[in-house]
Amino acid sequence: MENRNLDKLRPIIGLIIFSVIISILNPRFLTMGNLLNVFRQTSINAIIAAGMTFVILSAGIDLSVGSILGFSGAVGAKMLASGYNIWLSLLAAIVIGAVAGIVNGIIITKGKVQPFIATLAIMILLRGATMVFTSGRPIPVSGEHISGVFRWIGTGEVLGIPVPIAIMIIVFIVCYYILNHTQYGRHLYAVGGNEEASLLSGVNTAKIKILAYTASGILAAIAGIIVTSRLSSAQPTSGEGYELDAIAAVVLGGTSLVGGQGTIIGTIIGALIIGILNNALNLMDVQSYYQMIAKAIVIIVAVLLDKKEKTK
Repeated sequence: MENRNLDKLRPIIGLIIFSVIISILNPRFLTMGNLLNVFRQTSINAIIAAGMTFVILSAGIDLSVGSILGFSGAVGAKMLASGYNIWLSLLAAIVIGAVAGIVNGIIITKGKVQPFIATLAIMILLRGATMVFTSGRPIPVSGEHISGVFRWIGTGEVLGIPVPIAIMIIVFIVCYYILNHTQYGRHLYAVGGNEEASLLSGVNTAKIKILAYTASGILAAIAGIIVTSRLSSAQPTSGEGYELDAIAAVVLGGTSLVGGQGTIIGTIIGALIIGILNNALNLMDVQSYYQMIAKAIVIIVAVLLDKKEKTK
């Protein structure tokens, strides 16, 4: 029991220690403006990572989230630029994310394809589709009324809280409730822990997995809307590499890569660790190439610690 409680506390202990070290190395880190910037930058990865948590809890992986982000954002921007209603455009972007997630889930459950291969194929497909759809050029969102309302999603505030952060908070509250207070959440943990036993117990394991990938696709699309809104345009390369940051956040948050164990609170802590690491390296003027190396080292250490715990 003590070890289990320690496992739950490890991510937040790591976050506190990491934050203290960064604040000592660079006093600018603890300024209110910088901390707000960290949360704003973290919100995108945190939203994607929330969906990734569902997938990894089911003992899967989703490499397509970055491409879903890019393609859904491009479609939403194109519809807005073509004069469609803003809410219809946003709904279309979210539906695309949901459909992509459903396709991932069906290929994996019905086609018996490994999650890595299935989502890798969808990642490549959607990345190519985005390039074709945008002709390799940005799609600006124009028009005073539309661009103003749309830009608010990425840059506006609600009661003094930046909208992306507010959306992140809502997403995590909903995900927390689903995972901890619904039958679906209990079945998801069961399927990730032992799929065969869950199937024998009468759980529709295919449905549970498909819904997990659907959630991942929807949240990636929501992140795509925020990114497109913040830039006031859809970039053909949007979302590249986001899947790696999302997976890193989930793993750093204590969710096991073999499924069945982890928390959504751990995921947001993991996302904050990634965000703080990026921010700290920027404050210290570390080149982006070295930032990638540092992030990789943190991920490797987290995975090794997870593996060590599972072998005890």
